[in-house]
Amino acid sequence: MVRRVGSVLRFGVLAVLLAGLAACAGLESSTTSAGLVPTVAPRVVGADTPTRREHSRILAAYGGAYQDPALDLLLSEVSAKVSTASDRPDIAYRITVLNSPSINAFALPTGDLYVTRGLLALASDTSEIAAVIAHEMGHVSARHAFDRADKEREAVLVSRVVSDVLNDPEAGATSLAKSRLELARFSREQELEADRIGVRTLAKAGYDPYGASRFLAAMGRNAALRAASFGGGEGEKVDFMSSHPATPERVERATTAAKDAQATSKPERDRDRFLTAIEGMVYGDDPAQGFVRGNRFIHPVIGFVFEAPPGFNLENASESIVGIGQNETALRFDSVKVPSGQPIGQHLATDLMTGVEVSGVEEVTVNGFPAALAVARGRDWNFRLAGIRFGSDVYRIVYAARQLTPEIDAQFRASIQSFRRLTSSEGTSVRPQRLAIVKAKAGDTMQSLAARMATADRQIERFQVLNELAPEAQIVPGGRYKLIVE
Repeated sequence: MVRRVGSVLRFGVLAVLLAGLAACAGLESSTTSAGLVPTVAPRVVGADTPTRREHSRILAAYGGAYQDPALDLLLSEVSAKVSTASDRPDIAYRITVLNSPSINAFALPTGDLYVTRGLLALASDTSEIAAVIAHEMGHVSARHAFDRADKEREAVLVSRVVSDVLNDPEAGATSLAKSRLELARFSREQELEADRIGVRTLAKAGYDPYGASRFLAAMGRNAALRAASFGGGEGEKVDFMSSHPATPERVERATTAAKDAQATSKPERDRDRFLTAIEGMVYGDDPAQGFVRGNRFIHPVIGFVFEAPPGFNLENASESIVGIGQNETALRFDSVKVPSGQPIGQHLATDLMTGVEVSGVEEVTVNGFPAALAVARGRDWNFRLAGIRFGSDVYRIVYAARQLTPEIDAQFRASIQSFRRLTSSEGTSVRPQRLAIVKAKAGDTMQSLAARMATADRQIERFQVLNELAPEAQIVPGGRYKLIVE
């Protein structure tokens, strides 16, 4: 969404450049404590309390709250029903839908729950959303945020003792690395525990306990599709430093827990009401955050358009636009405040990157806007840098390549020249994508419905993931299905 990220943004390695692409799409249940917050927070709090400050920061990071009365009503009712069946029914939970296409949900120890509209778009019925809510309530009732905070303080303390008292910084760094590994394992155990608590709560509340495993499987399929779209492997890679267990393990354990749960004779899934609630919901990028369309980024609010080199896949990440290209190339696009009196080239040379040799700085213009270009060379990667002053901001593009050949650099420079002011007709012609709920007719097939999707590639695969359909599944006449439309 091209947010400002401060006056200085430093890149060390390509992993940092592509940080927005590194995380698998998944239910990242953050249990970060918002300062010294009590287990049960009062529902009426002042604007300057830690709880409200944290809430404001979350809204700012995720594009604000997504407002939809019908959706809010459904989630409020589900939250109340799950809360009654939870281990801590005394906590007054409050749920907020975040205006973000990312697939995420998390909880504060106060009982504030957050789900993104991207997560809601992936779910297929009410029981799956109830599973997400029950999982987050499990984190709160088990006091995971406080336990994790204790572990983090312990890890830092151990490292400090080894480093300062024993005067051995190297040993201190090794100790901290080991502590972080233990912390990651601890976090994975917290996720599995929240899964167990969530499935049990789900069944007690009268929802289908298999909603948890179905949604976890959907997240796994979505992660694989996303990885394939960005040139990765078809499957989810296991990162042993990750705080979340691999999706197949979670699906298997959630399925086992559902079998053991004491579910009602007719557990609730309520697919129709859920689909009705999300019908018309914005899908993908919000207009205020700009749009990715193929290899173009269009920001109708700020009023510019930028085109990545041919073959690039772009993603509108939380702090920047990131992209993966062919032949081991990548890019990152963001904005920053640079004083009007400071040359843009000086900013590129001194403030943008560390650990690399910046050279070839030249002050230029791009379609009438003041700009600067430079190159940077690291040990393993080479970079083409650009900064373009547009309005009150400088928009920065960092291209990365293993081998910055003249041909690749020519593509990068052509991409820089694509940055221009948006015409009035272009600004009004670009509309956000939305979810449409359609009823299948006799003769409809997966191919015919997928062909109606407003997506640039992998239409059938995206249709299958969006609707939790196996490749061999048959379309049922009269059945309701999700489509992405403009």
